[in-house]
Amino acid sequence: MPPDNTEQPDLKESLDRLWTQYLPLMQERIAVLEAAAQTLENGEIGEEQRIAANTAAHNLAGVLGTFGLTRGTVLAREAEILYSGDPGTDPDDAARLAGIAAQLKAMIADRK
Repeated sequence: MPPDNTEQPDLKESLDRLWTQYLPLMQERIAVLEAAAQTLENGEIGEEQRIAANTAAHNLAGVLGTFGLTRGTVLAREAEILYSGDPGTDPDDAARLAGIAAQLKAMIADRK
């Protein structure tokens, strides 16, 4: 008996619905990363904003792979590591973090 392929469209439709549902939250998380990178470019980032950026990156890393955006997971994980610096994030990383935020933003926009 041939495999039942009727589940594939249902899975794709379910993932598309989830994408639509969580898109605003992903966009908010990217906005947190953009703001943190901008703050870092302008000087030292505060502890609260660094933690928020670390959390946003961590959450993005966890969800992007679910939607087939493996590269996004890798980028978000890199941002998470950079924002996990103790006691603060190195201002020399600002350009890289801004680039990661821009790439993630483009990736999400292209997935729509």
